[in-house]
Amino acid sequence: MEKDEARLSLKSLIEEEFPELGDVDMDKNMCQEYGINSVSIIRLIVAAEAKFGISFNDYELSLDDYESFGDLAMVIKDKVDKKED
Repeated sequence: MEKDEARLSLKSLIEEEFPELGDVDMDKNMCQEYGINSVSIIRLIVAAEAKFGISFNDYELSLDDYESFGDLAMVIKDKVDKKED
């Protein structure tokens, strides 16, 4: 999966899960800019797991691990790439 593809796919998923956020900037701080909290990030991760056929371990569910949606997109990209190997 290419970096841009991961970012666009996650952006689409964000629009589905959180339509109230509108057009998000993938590089802005998701907590400060969009009010994402620990429950929101888990909701988004669960949706990403279903969409991409990947799984996150308990240690990867922490909001502290992702400053921006772009950070989360890169983790998703890496997981999809490992799955395809």
